[in-house]
Amino acid sequence: MTTRTLHLLCSAAPPVFDIAHVIEDAQTRGWDVCLGLTPTAAHWLSDSLDGLAALTGHPVRWQYKFPGQPDVWPAADAVLFAPATFNTVNSWALGLTNNLVVGLAAEATGARKPVIAMPCTSTALATHPQFEISLNTLRTAGVEVLDGDTGYTADPADPDAPLHFPWATALNALQRVSQQA
Repeated sequence: MTTRTLHLLCSAAPPVFDIAHVIEDAQTRGWDVCLGLTPTAAHWLSDSLDGLAALTGHPVRWQYKFPGQPDVWPAADAVLFAPATFNTVNSWALGLTNNLVVGLAAEATGARKPVIAMPCTSTALATHPQFEISLNTLRTAGVEVLDGDTGYTADPADPDAPLHFPWATALNALQRVSQQA
């Protein structure tokens, strides 16, 4: 099996606490995983960052590098952005790259790399009119968005603890799109 490089990008939503298992699953599927986090997600996982870097073999990134510094990650063959919060989805769709992972996702989208996004947001935010506009913008740009019947559906009963976040669905979609590339 040929190893391909995955840029796994995550926002601060409760499923990010399972990211070590997701990395291990992706690695068993033949991916060399580089983990990028929003600043808040990095804060949430601050006690685990060294372990996650050891698990991936790459530094965990959440900040832009300085101009002239070499990139510490190999180029992505594919990008998976999950969980992608309301703020992340809207920023990405609008091209507002004020944090590293949104910038990486925007670049990969523009470069026509295989990009998958699985939003994770509350029901209230998912029904905000801008959210659907942003999801459609990303779809039009070539991003495979996994939501509703094809991915994550917000749980109005417990929006802060989505125990049903379908990580396997995201990794299966990643395999499919990477084989088509």
